[in-house]
Amino acid sequence: MKKSRKEKLNQLFDIPKEVGTDLPKLTMVGFEELLIENYKGIIEYEEFFIRISTHIGNININGFELNLNQMTEDDILVTGKIENIDFECR
Repeated sequence: MKKSRKEKLNQLFDIPKEVGTDLPKLTMVGFEELLIENYKGIIEYEEFFIRISTHIGNININGFELNLNQMTEDDILVTGKIENIDFECR
């Protein structure tokens, strides 16, 4: 696969992929916190199910007592008892 000019510059300056592109980055702490960076929007939000849109697909989070915390334009923190995460790629 041929690298684009932007990918070459990111590699040259050692810029992480998630910073230089719209790719989502997920960071999970235990089973109670999930930080999602580079998200587009919230599609569905229930106490037991959250569906979040990203530039490459959707992230589905299942669990209990799920909450959306510390939302900014670029990232969102999901807390609660996370049982499972699955992805819907475009």
